[in-house]
Amino acid sequence: MLVSAFAKAQEKKSYRVHTVAFYNVENLFDTENDPNTFDDDRTPDGKDHWTEEIYADKVSKMSRVISEIGTDVAQNAPAIIGLAEIENRKTVEALANDPQLLPKDYGIAHFDSPDRRGIDVALMYQKSLFKPTNISKHELFIYDNNDSNKRVYTRDQLLVSGLLDGDKIHIIVNHWPSRSGGESRSRKKRMAAAALNMKLIDSLQSNDPYAKIITMGDLNDDPTSPSVKKVMKASADRDKIKDKMLYNPMEPMFKKGIGTLAYRDSWNLFDQIIISAPLLEKDFSSLRYYKAGIYNKNYLSNPKGRYKGYPYRSFANGGYTGGYSDHYPVYVFLIKEI
Repeated sequence: MLVSAFAKAQEKKSYRVHTVAFYNVENLFDTENDPNTFDDDRTPDGKDHWTEEIYADKVSKMSRVISEIGTDVAQNAPAIIGLAEIENRKTVEALANDPQLLPKDYGIAHFDSPDRRGIDVALMYQKSLFKPTNISKHELFIYDNNDSNKRVYTRDQLLVSGLLDGDKIHIIVNHWPSRSGGESRSRKKRMAAAALNMKLIDSLQSNDPYAKIITMGDLNDDPTSPSVKKVMKASADRDKIKDKMLYNPMEPMFKKGIGTLAYRDSWNLFDQIIISAPLLEKDFSSLRYYKAGIYNKNYLSNPKGRYKGYPYRSFANGGYTGGYSDHYPVYVFLIKEI
């Protein structure tokens, strides 16, 4: 366990700090052609010329980022990290086995999703810190705007329950439907994703009103979007959070103009971590929320050109850029008094 100290009133107490993070790793595909998905471009002979050398470089870069998230406070890589835009379990294993992450001994929770692009969500966790007790996937059933009988296949939602530093906690990893076709036209798909998320949360809270729940992911919506505000009713006002309500620490950042991805000279904060009320209590004898952040170190931003200052994506203009991802990672710190 790692120890950090925080000044509190006139006394100094010691706390263990754990980082819980989320990262959209921007199309982390292996080089093999999967006949069941649309990944032909991400092969050595495909349009993207996705070679083993490029794949290895991408894995190394993603592993570097993951290894550094939260280390300034927790002095450790994330205890738990959710991932989006991974192709399969093999790509997550490549991350976990990278020399930069191998010493952390990450376990993996993953299921194949029916997404037509062939991308999934996953969870990595340090086995010494988090012990899963239940892992399940939950399909999102949505349909084409023009044909109510035509299903649109997208990512499942991943629910992992377990013990973090001995405390029961539930993690939901999301990658909601994109804004393809326009925000308003695609909005109902994300509203449906939010409804599924709330169904999972309500079920957990029905079993345990004091459930510590963290739902995270690339929501393809901002903290002020209807899916988050109207369906999930996630609030930015910590002082007004009551039983069974959700707190969204990302909303104040968004209102200050801070984001995790940029498009047409404006910032969005699609990557969010939202938590349940019991994590906000002041009794630090068990895990509680401390603070949230966006991991946007300088090296993760484009150093030059038209998109200077934007997240330094790994693929642009038909070729590999040597960058990282078109999203910045996000994280929360959980603390526990020792």
